[in-house]
Order: sequence, then structure tokens, then C-alpha cells
Amino acid sequence: MDLEIEAIKAKITQLKAEHRLLDEDIRRLEEGGPFNPIEMQRLKRRKLALKDLLSRLESKLLPDIIA
Repeated sequence: MDLEIEAIKAKITQLKAEHRLLDEDIRRLEEGGPFNPIEMQRLKRRKLALKDLLSRLESKLLPDIIA
């Protein structure tokens, strides 16, 4: 169980780093003047997919609460 938790934490760290890089790429495209809207859309979709995956992984780290 601990190995699984550590693997999830490592994956979360990796995905957060990738999310930050996408933020920087998007900001550079926006500030750089004319840009390809399809490329921007691709980056934003990838960023959103990462956010969703991060949420799912982080929820696995939360203990189950029986209501």
C-alpha cells in the first residue's frame, strides 16, 4: 500500500511540473503576438486533462470516510 501511495505522489509531482510548463508555454504564446489558435487550444486542452488527472490522483490519497 505504501508503494502505491508513493507512486501516486511521484506521479502527482510529475504532472504538476508538466502543468506548470504548459502554463509557461501558453503565457509565451499569448505574449508573443500572433499565434496559432489550434496550438493554443491543444495546450489548453492538455492542461485541463492534466488538472482532471491530478484531481483524480489526489482524491485517491484521501482516506475513505463512511458517512
